[in-house]
Amino acid sequence: MEGKPKGSGLKRFIQGVRVDAHAVWFAVRDPRTPLPVRIFGALVAACALSPIDLIPDFVPVLGLIDDLVILPIGIWLFTQLIPKSLWAEYKRMAEAETHRPMSRAGAVMIIAIWLALAALVAFMVANWQFY
Repeated sequence: MEGKPKGSGLKRFIQGVRVDAHAVWFAVRDPRTPLPVRIFGALVAACALSPIDLIPDFVPVLGLIDDLVILPIGIWLFTQLIPKSLWAEYKRMAEAETHRPMSRAGAVMIIAIWLALAALVAFMVANWQFY
């Protein structure tokens, strides 16, 4: 039986939220976006990009609410506050960035930073004196 792969609707939704969050970030940095809207957009972008969730993901069901409900509502509200022509421009920019190939050098650098931090923490723990 042919058809869409299982979960493809959710994957498209998540990809759309990622693109929209990136578009919000472009809008926040653009001086053509009204200042109060930029401030609200900064909060939405921080919510999207923050590794700390409003509701931790390990909490059953509720943990995904901020990712699947709160963030899309914040993005939707942001799009209602911004001129449509600007939003269309930011969305095009975000979609172009999304389809850009990932930089291997950038990925290697990020991995190297995480490994260095892990080594530093391991060194500090190994040299910790317990009383």
